[in-house]
Amino acid sequence: MKKLFLVLALLFSVFIAKAQAPVESSLLWEIKAPNQSKPSYLFGTIHLICPADFSLSDSLKLAISKTEQVALEVDMDDPNMMAAMMKSMNMSDGNELKKLVTEAEYNKLSQFYKDSVGVGLAMFERVKPFVLMGPLFNAVLACQPQSYEMSLVELAKKQKAEVIGLETIDEQMALFDSVPYKDQMKIIMTMIDSLPQAREEFKGLIKMYKTQNVNDLYKLTLKSEFGLEGNEEVLLFARNQKWIGRIQKIIAEKPTFFAVGAAHLGGERGVIALLRKEGYMVRAIK
Repeated sequence: MKKLFLVLALLFSVFIAKAQAPVESSLLWEIKAPNQSKPSYLFGTIHLICPADFSLSDSLKLAISKTEQVALEVDMDDPNMMAAMMKSMNMSDGNELKKLVTEAEYNKLSQFYKDSVGVGLAMFERVKPFVLMGPLFNAVLACQPQSYEMSLVELAKKQKAEVIGLETIDEQMALFDSVPYKDQMKIIMTMIDSLPQAREEFKGLIKMYKTQNVNDLYKLTLKSEFGLEGNEEVLLFARNQKWIGRIQKIIAEKPTFFAVGAAHLGGERGVIALLRKEGYMVRAIK
């Protein structure tokens, strides 16, 4: 009987977890806390997107107008952000990019950044390899990308709302130390070697993003050949869990518009499911 009870308890907990995962298709969600009259909102972004695919809905603008502050993954309105990033972007222990790959791979990488990105590799020699993803995405997108985060910062400024971060730059850059530098470099080289496939995958991601199905976006992110690469626990799930306590504290203080990468929203361990598990009512806004 004891074993049967444990099995039933496990099955029930799995059922509850699945019930909390979002099934609605929406990038914008209303969060209502128990015993709190004013709602907060949650929006799933895509960090870089071509202007032709970029859109800020009236529902989103209305949601921001109902809140008193905007919370992004990091505070992109912080005047010290760039200095903090420069301070923590280098690898530890005197590592260099050329030590992580063969001479032939390094020459290929250097030539690619010179020809396709338009910058020399010398300025990136000591940076954590994931930092290279920023300029690399310009080549993948084949456009001058637009940022949802910066657009949200501008909307916040217009209504004189404060912009805050769910994590600090130091915390975010520290994530890049938790993934072996050679593994990071492998993802960079795979993307360069498979640029046509990377472009097709990103087109599929954009198409999926526009359907607003956060669960499918989450699944696509996990399957990507150019993304998490077995580091889901560190880069996705652990961050989701860490954010929940911070979101709860922020919501208790004032109504807030939260905006994080859309891949963080879906799934049984996503932000929406975790908030519902804590007793918050989270509903899709069309």
